[in-house]
Amino acid sequence: MNPGTFTAVTMNVYKIPLHLQTIIFDIDSTLYTNEAYAREQVDVQIRHYASLRNIPAAAAREKITVYRKKWAAEHHGQTISLGNTFAALGIPISQSIEWRRTLLEPAQFLSRDTRLINVCSNLRSEYQMICVTNNPVLPARKTLDALGISEFIPEIIGLDTCGVSKPHKKPFLLAAEKTGVPVCDCLAVGDRYDIDIALPLEMGMGGILVNGVEDVYTLPDILDSDIPGTC
Repeated sequence: MNPGTFTAVTMNVYKIPLHLQTIIFDIDSTLYTNEAYAREQVDVQIRHYASLRNIPAAAAREKITVYRKKWAAEHHGQTISLGNTFAALGIPISQSIEWRRTLLEPAQFLSRDTRLINVCSNLRSEYQMICVTNNPVLPARKTLDALGISEFIPEIIGLDTCGVSKPHKKPFLLAAEKTGVPVCDCLAVGDRYDIDIALPLEMGMGGILVNGVEDVYTLPDILDSDIPGTC
């Protein structure tokens, strides 16, 4: 954890805007915790890539792993998204978008989360909420539907909205624009620092790093606490 952060449960609270108006949620492994689905989202695409390249799935997994490790070593340990990894291997973002639209079925893994529904209802009474995800909008909306929280998050900015993967400024700027608030009044919440939090902090947003939905359950209490905000 960086100096000056506040830890609650297992989350890292890096900054909460003084005049918070919009919460920007990541979805996968943030609004739900399901290791099987988290693995399958990645592996189903790698298996599809392997079938198109006519190579064994194990060989495709190794190729992806080697590339991501090499990229991280060349970028001070940062993480590259799967979409950007595929792009580097010759699969355009537009093509990986179509893969995810057709291959991902969250309802096979996820179910209605009453506790999360109550949390989102609580948050929605005070803040606007929007999702920014590296999945296309369709499977992202299916995920919110499966969890039972779609009514609280009317807008999703997906990979097919901007054509770029996080970390990239464009989807975060669009999230602020769509909710009609200044960038510094937005709070990014996600499970991966390099992908979900680091760039929003650089942009002047707040940031909270969570370790799954158990941390999100505590978010109303964190936001109601006396942690100092700056903007």
